Amino acid sequence: MKYILSPSILAADFARLGADTAEAVKGGAEWLHIDVMDGMFVPNISLGIPVIKSLRAASDAFFDVHLMIDRPERYTKAFLSAGADLICVHYEATEDFETIAKDVHEAGKLFAIALKPATPAGVLKPYLHLCDMVLVMTVEPGFGGQKFMADMMQKVEALSKMRDEMSLTYHIQVDGGINLENVGVATDAGANVIVAGSAVFTPGKTEENACSFIKKFKTI
Repeated sequence: MKYILSPSILAADFARLGADTAEAVKGGAEWLHIDVMDGMFVPNISLGIPVIKSLRAASDAFFDVHLMIDRPERYTKAFLSAGADLICVHYEATEDFETIAKDVHEAGKLFAIALKPATPAGVLKPYLHLCDMVLVMTVEPGFGGQKFMADMMQKVEALSKMRDEMSLTYHIQVDGGINLENVGVATDAGANVIVAGSAVFTPGKTEENACSFIKKFKTI
């Protein structure tokens, strides 16, 4: 299984976002995780389309765009146009998965569905055939710096089992409180796309931190 590091730019220094993300990529990160929050679906507001468009002009990395917004179908095409390579929407935020997946796949990009901690894995069974990735939140979405919820690994294991039973190939991503000490717990459960925020973006150490994750993956 290929392991992918997707550093969350929410933890980067926004005054030097281009430089910070370039350092993460230089350290071996292939993806950049971009959290979009609307202040409604989650109690916080973050960056949006203009920032993604600006960053796209400065980076060739794969943009893993996590939409923590209500009714994401309203903005799917706009985020794709801004430079998203993957669009991830929350199960709890929409019922229009077919339309969103169609728009994303017609653009030649990847589609994913995310689950909040309280949402069981089984609800995704009717939609897994649409997914290129499933995101299991290992903290409550909306804020960085929270403690990793190890009990979410049961959900990762369930999604891995369903993937095998249904002969599907989607990635399983984990996001929230991931660091070098607990990443092995996530990969052991079946996750292969790892989101890390402050564990990667540290002033003066971002490239080194990303490199440490990549070295860790090679030993798993």
